[in-house]
Amino acid sequence: MPLGPQERILFEEQSSPLYEEIVSSGGISRTDERILEGGELHRAFELLVDVGLVAEDDDQWRAVDPAAVQAQVVAPLGQQGAELIAESAHWAQAFSTLTHAWRRSPHAVGGPFAEIRGLATIGNFLASLVSDAEVELLTAQPQDRRGVKQLGAAGAREIAALKRGVKMRTLYQHAARRGADTRKYVAAVTAAGAEVRTLDEFFNRLIVVDRRIALIPSHEGLTTAMVINEPSMVGYLVDMFERHWERARPFTNSESSLMRDIAAEQRAMTIRMLLEGRADPAGAKRLGVSPRTYAAYVADLKNEFEVETRFQLGYEMGKRGISGREDDEPAR
Repeated sequence: MPLGPQERILFEEQSSPLYEEIVSSGGISRTDERILEGGELHRAFELLVDVGLVAEDDDQWRAVDPAAVQAQVVAPLGQQGAELIAESAHWAQAFSTLTHAWRRSPHAVGGPFAEIRGLATIGNFLASLVSDAEVELLTAQPQDRRGVKQLGAAGAREIAALKRGVKMRTLYQHAARRGADTRKYVAAVTAAGAEVRTLDEFFNRLIVVDRRIALIPSHEGLTTAMVINEPSMVGYLVDMFERHWERARPFTNSESSLMRDIAAEQRAMTIRMLLEGRADPAGAKRLGVSPRTYAAYVADLKNEFEVETRFQLGYEMGKRGISGREDDEPAR
């Protein structure tokens, strides 16, 4: 009789109590109606016989030491389990090869553009993309709000890619420098060879793998993503990334002069948000900070210009010709 879940349940519920009865009574008669064919315990008794826990002795069935029987039952099951695990690993490898070929096809996700929905689906797709990376990873992560678990999982797979020789560059907003979890993540990936920089302005999330496939958020929000396989569009996104990268500041550099420059850039961005009339939530989003932090930036500007209201602040900055783009004007 093959041993599976149903047999185990029968063994636990009926065969085991019957075995204990046989042990306590010293045996069970071969003519006991309960164990004969059609009897209420026939199947339970047959299972005891099959696994070798009872043996014939004249006109009785007597119990056998379970320790002498267990290995004969459990060991083959363990061997079958090991063989199944090994076989499943071979199948996973076979599918991995097919998956790699599928992802390289321009029509892999339904053509040059495709949507994937659900955070779990997006996460699994991204993990697969990173594991397939061979040359380069470009990532832009605005408004970093990833938790410790997300950063840990991302760091593990990205460090694995770096160890394979994949180059990686990541952009954050300046505000990410204040996050302890982000600093820990950056320290781990830069130690493995990644480059990380920060930028003052807002940009959208972007991931590009080997300059052949890009992942961006859908207009519907972060629970839907667009997968782009079209070479010209991927090239355009890479060019945008490169332009931002050239203007960005190294994350690992904490020199006082650089930190002053970053503070000045955030101040200039706050001024632009105010002069454009953006509400606090919108301004905070573009700077990648919380509304409370953004309000503190505005309060600092009020103190700097010695005014009490935002209207007075706007008037004072206009009177002095301040636009928040002073650093850009000579280049123009």
